[in-house]
Amino acid sequence: MEKSQDQSSLKDWLLRFVKGMFIGSGFILPGVSGGALAAVFGIYERMISFLAHLTRNFKENVLYFIPVGIGGVTGVFLLSFPISFLLTNYETPILWFFVGCILGTVPALWKEAGKEGRSQGDTILMAITFVVAFIFLLFGADLFGGRVDQNFFTWMIAGGLIGLGMIVPGLSPSNFLVYMGMYTAMSDGFKTMDFGVIVPLAIGGLVCVLGLSKVMDYIFSKAYAKLFHFILGVVFASTVMIIPTNYSGMGIMGYLACFALCVAGAALGWWMSSLEEKYK
Repeated sequence: MEKSQDQSSLKDWLLRFVKGMFIGSGFILPGVSGGALAAVFGIYERMISFLAHLTRNFKENVLYFIPVGIGGVTGVFLLSFPISFLLTNYETPILWFFVGCILGTVPALWKEAGKEGRSQGDTILMAITFVVAFIFLLFGADLFGGRVDQNFFTWMIAGGLIGLGMIVPGLSPSNFLVYMGMYTAMSDGFKTMDFGVIVPLAIGGLVCVLGLSKVMDYIFSKAYAKLFHFILGVVFASTVMIIPTNYSGMGIMGYLACFALCVAGAALGWWMSSLEEKYK
């Protein structure tokens, strides 16, 4: 019996570690939101509650988020190498894999959104949010067009944008960093462990996350269904945004690879969601 419990605890720890790796990828993959991935993997609400009330169930929450944090850091530093290579050489199939991962978690996310009831107004809010978020994600990044000087202050702003991507599911900070001309330098900073980049990014992200988490936690306590359906809307919009549109030079094998990776991603997302439900 004790051995079985230990195995379950190990599986749960590894599951949260893998989720953390995926969430970490949301910081470095354009079009993907770390907050959206935290939502689809079922840890967004608890993360916001913990950050908003750090002293409440502190030990329990720290133990819960340790593998998520380790996975997130691992995802940022380790996945920056293969993701950079794969996106450069196989962008379309890899993006379909991420689309599949998100689609596989949609049934669980829909169930979670309605666990305290679902009204017609909630569904309408989700639809309106989808349209607004899609338009914003499609055109909003143009507001940050052009390059900016890279210094401690601007890297803190970049970190704030990354933190905003954790607090606001569906918002992909990497899209803005690309338009600001800072994305490549950020990736290089992670690869070379450049603390002149990493430290201000971390400070900006931490300040943003801690500053806004209380706001999100308050809204959860007052309007759970509406906030979660809002999250669903931006998750759906961000998913549509990363669907590849460039298929030039791709033969039948390339299309089959896209389909296979999308199915594999959906299976992985569904499996991780089912494990989350089992260990919740």
